Amino acid sequence: MRRYRAKLQRSRCFLLSVTLILVQGMQAQQAFKSPPRNVTVRAGARAQLNCQVLRATGVVQWVKDGLLLGPQRDLPGFPRYSITGDKTKGEFHLLIENVTLEDDAPYECQVGQSVSSPAIISQTVWLTVQIPPMKAYIELESAEPWIAGKEYTVMCTAPNAKPAAEITLLKDGIELTDLDSVTLSGSEDKLVNTQAEVRVKAVSADHGRYLVCKAKNPALTTAVMDTKVMTVYFPPPAPVIEGLDSSTPVKAGSTLKLLCLSHGGNPLASLQWTKDGELLSSSWEEDVSGRISRSKLVLAVMPEDNQVLLQCESVNQVSQAPLFISQLLTVYFEPVKIDLLGTFEAAEGQTVTLCCHTSSSNPPVNIRWWLGIRELNTAIQFVSKGENGGMTTMSNLTHTVSHEDNGLHLVCEAVIEGTQFSKSTSKPLNVFYPPQRVWLDNPPVGVPLQSGQSLRLLCLSSGGNPPGQLTWFKNGKAAQGTSKQVNLERGVSRDLRFILHPSDNLAIYRCDVTNQAKKVLSAQTRLKVQFAPIKVEIVVKQSVLRRGDTVSLLCLCGSSNPKANVSWTVGPNRLRGIEMAGKPAEYGGVSFKSTLSLTLTSRHHQERVTCKAFSELLSEGVSSSYTLNVHWLNKGLSGMLVLVGVVNSPEFNADMPKDVRALEDDVVYLPLMVSANPKVTTCDWIYLGKKIVEADLRYSWDSDFVLKIRNVTRHDAGVYTVECANEEGQNRISTVLHISYAPRIKMKLDLVHVDMGGTIDLMCEVEANPVVSGMFTWKWLGDGDIDLEHQHEDGTTGWLTLFNVTRAHSGSYQCDVDNGIYPPASVRTQLVVLFKPQLRKGPQWSKVTAHGDDASSVDLVCQAEGIPKVHFSWAKNGMDMDFSGDTTRYAEHTVRVGPVHTSTLHIENVSARLDYAIFTCTASNTLGDDSVDIQLLSTSRPEPPSNLRLLHVSNDSVTLEWQPGFNGGFTQKFRIRYHWMGSISYHYVDVFPPSTTVYTVRGLLPATTYNFSVNAINDMGESDFADGNTFLTVTTKEDSAVYPGPPGNADFTEPLGVWHYVFMISVSAILLPLSCMSCLLLRRWKKHQSQTGERSIISKGQDKTKTERFTDTPSRYTSTELNTASTVETNSTVYESYDSGGCHYYYPTEELTNTLYTDEAEHQEPHGHEYEEVSNEAIQQNLQHFSEISAPSDPLFGFQPWSGKDHIFDQVHGGNLNGHNGERRNGLFTEYPSPTMNSKIPFELAGELV
Repeated sequence: MRRYRAKLQRSRCFLLSVTLILVQGMQAQQAFKSPPRNVTVRAGARAQLNCQVLRATGVVQWVKDGLLLGPQRDLPGFPRYSITGDKTKGEFHLLIENVTLEDDAPYECQVGQSVSSPAIISQTVWLTVQIPPMKAYIELESAEPWIAGKEYTVMCTAPNAKPAAEITLLKDGIELTDLDSVTLSGSEDKLVNTQAEVRVKAVSADHGRYLVCKAKNPALTTAVMDTKVMTVYFPPPAPVIEGLDSSTPVKAGSTLKLLCLSHGGNPLASLQWTKDGELLSSSWEEDVSGRISRSKLVLAVMPEDNQVLLQCESVNQVSQAPLFISQLLTVYFEPVKIDLLGTFEAAEGQTVTLCCHTSSSNPPVNIRWWLGIRELNTAIQFVSKGENGGMTTMSNLTHTVSHEDNGLHLVCEAVIEGTQFSKSTSKPLNVFYPPQRVWLDNPPVGVPLQSGQSLRLLCLSSGGNPPGQLTWFKNGKAAQGTSKQVNLERGVSRDLRFILHPSDNLAIYRCDVTNQAKKVLSAQTRLKVQFAPIKVEIVVKQSVLRRGDTVSLLCLCGSSNPKANVSWTVGPNRLRGIEMAGKPAEYGGVSFKSTLSLTLTSRHHQERVTCKAFSELLSEGVSSSYTLNVHWLNKGLSGMLVLVGVVNSPEFNADMPKDVRALEDDVVYLPLMVSANPKVTTCDWIYLGKKIVEADLRYSWDSDFVLKIRNVTRHDAGVYTVECANEEGQNRISTVLHISYAPRIKMKLDLVHVDMGGTIDLMCEVEANPVVSGMFTWKWLGDGDIDLEHQHEDGTTGWLTLFNVTRAHSGSYQCDVDNGIYPPASVRTQLVVLFKPQLRKGPQWSKVTAHGDDASSVDLVCQAEGIPKVHFSWAKNGMDMDFSGDTTRYAEHTVRVGPVHTSTLHIENVSARLDYAIFTCTASNTLGDDSVDIQLLSTSRPEPPSNLRLLHVSNDSVTLEWQPGFNGGFTQKFRIRYHWMGSISYHYVDVFPPSTTVYTVRGLLPATTYNFSVNAINDMGESDFADGNTFLTVTTKEDSAVYPGPPGNADFTEPLGVWHYVFMISVSAILLPLSCMSCLLLRRWKKHQSQTGERSIISKGQDKTKTERFTDTPSRYTSTELNTASTVETNSTVYESYDSGGCHYYYPTEELTNTLYTDEAEHQEPHGHEYEEVSNEAIQQNLQHFSEISAPSDPLFGFQPWSGKDHIFDQVHGGNLNGHNGERRNGLFTEYPSPTMNSKIPFELAGELV
């Protein structure tokens, strides 16, 4: 400021000097008409300093903070500054655009001297620039949530304002007092910061409320502010339990569904359930909007839960201690078991003592005793404390058994008074008596049998209670090979099967029978068995055999029956020996000896001597052989040339093998063929440059220096050198040892990934010797057939190439290697085919129904297959759905099982206005994506089926298949309609089971053209017929000309007799007039009805007819032309069809549950196919008395002539009609009772033919 004043003083002195010099020439003085005044303005606004001069003759210019701005009105160098006003009026106003802080300064308006006037200077004025605070921001003492009850410091700052801002702090709209405010220097000169601080005590009601800081100064019309949401933690109150009344016991086996609720608290409480201090569940869910924590406990009540303390605890981060609520559980439970103890087997007249004991129950049980249908009241009962706070009951009974008690069940019944509990256990009483007889089924005594044959001995016993236990003995010892005992109608049997052995000769086989009556009966037989010699052995006394010696060979022939003959052979020559007398031997046979003397020559060396004992009766023999080892001495050495008197160093035979092959883990011999004179003294074996010593237990050699290696391994392969020496010198030779070993295999990759449609090589590597061509083979371990033709190998590597890989290629593959060395090796690899998601689509996947009542919930299911992992996203009416926020009505859950991924969108409180929309599910992975639209809508009638097609046709049946449409939100069933040329109405079949989409219509006429269609029905009505109300035309096949005959006689192939045709003609002659008369009466009745304007129909669920008025309205289900589907009235419950002069036929459309046929393939539907099911059980019982009848082929009734293939009412609920009272003659029942009529069943099925 002083600097500004000094500058102004110097300017004034200068002007005053000029003025004094020029004053003499002045005539009119300059003066300020409107001197400048102080101006205050906001930054960014426009400011104008006014200056108006009277009689301005000098230069007018403005001075800013001592700086002359210049005389020009546009003020060059100052783009925001300019001189405005009417110059002729002396207006020199300073205009400043977009005022900034640098414009805040003192200003003067100066007028220079002129010839006529001295200079003048205005008073100093100030342009004051006001700067609003940049912002206001709140700083909290801590970033952590507040805890209720504690105090915290809140600071608000308004920076860089001019003048200083005023700060106001509000909590939940209420201004806070006791603010401590200070001002500090701002970021620039002339700017100041204002800080206000206050202490705030946190309360639970503050959670979610706002802290507001407002800052304002004159530069602002509206205060700047900052807000922060207060997060306050406070403990929850004690929880409450819903779903359990402590005064009402619960029953064991039931399921308690309890809900523990904790209202309030921040954060929401965590909940856990305990039972007698043991943790049951620690899972809970939070309702953030409702500020409630819920924990559901589903407890399967067990007897052990009686008198346990159930407790729910709640706690959060700021709770001082957990809060809890507990309830004592009282459980009623039944005894788990009833033990019936004592002796239930006794002889007549004996007394049995029995005890019935029940496990713990609450309340205790009462025990009653029954023998058959008679109650026994001689028991004593005791009650004592049991497990789980219950009571056990024990009852003791003493009873003397009698003959009448045999087979009766002794029952112990446990009853809990006041409840419906009754449980019993029983055991039968047995009165013992011994078997009456035992006998054998065996070969006649004395008939010879041969050893080696199979023999079956059968033992039978009759009578006895219980049936006897049969035991076989051989020579007094238990026999082996007995079968299981077989119970017969009046006894038991047990056979003994075995192969005859010499020991069975003269053996006694005995069968004993006994039971608890302790009496033993026996039957026995003795066998006679012929057998060849048991053994033959050659004995030679001389230990050393030499050429020229005479050797004596002794042949010992073991026991045989009958005696066998002996023969000798030496090499190819047959010789006769000397046979000695036989003597009795084991098993009742005869043994003997035979000797052979032989003078040995060199040709006998290594010849085989055979002694054979042969039984001509049995055509069987036994032989034994002995190989002669004859010693002799030649003048030379075999296999080598010896020069007498010539000495030489060792020489190796040219025939000595250079290569030796062996299997791993075997014993191998490296041969040595060496000759020397004098003889070889030493031979050393060398391997890998080292001398082999016998200290290694795997190596050894004999006197001929043949090297033996035990447990040879693949590491022993290589070159072995032997070095032999004598007095004359040494020599060496090498042999190569080759080791063959089984393959060891490994996959290059255990898990292989490939994109669908790509090519992959599955490679396995092997270590083996030898490596042979074709030793690799590949197997597919999955289902179906996979092309494994492209198999390759290169040395120790084999690979399988798969082209155009599909999902069917996914699975395990096995590489097998066999190089001829056991064992072969195998290894497996897993091929995973990567493919983009493929969503399940179709009517049942694209539409879902739910009640839009703001209370129901629904699940939209989206299922896709894909690898790698599939991710789901949902959109509603094209708008993406975000489940990461606080969504209360929408939740998504994804489950993965192998390649199948399922995403479920759960919608709570379904709203028709908000949720009846198109939801798009998109499944994606790295390979692509797929999407499906799922429409959520209200329940409705089902959509029509589609793609009705023929699967099979025969002479009397047609099998159809169709695709179901959307079910409308209810379980749907299907109805087949069909028609043929000449039929008077449509026929309808309710498909069973209701949900099946493949059905066989039976009982059709051969070589007949039918028109079929199908529609769907649910609780809201019926759909149109399939494929736009079109029909499927099918012609049945020709019928066979031969009729098999009546049921049960598969061999009957003769044609029907003359009397059959006479009978059929007679029946037709009777029925034809009756049919004509019935039709005539019905036509007259119709005519009368048409005159009166009334028509009777049979209504669903009524037992009498109902009369309805009608005019010219066409009838429901009226047939027009065969190529046009009839009109369907969806709310009708009765089918009606007729033509002029024809009879009316009515077909029930109600849901029928009980079928008139069994599950067997030949009786899938009854022959009368118009009516598939009967809903009244009493009617089914009446139908069981129906007679099987034969009717002429007539589309009116839908019957065919009886052919023995399909029976009319052949079975009703599994019951066979062969057993009823009517007399069966040639497949016809001549008598049958009239069943009880019922309006719920068509009159044809009631047995009255009209």
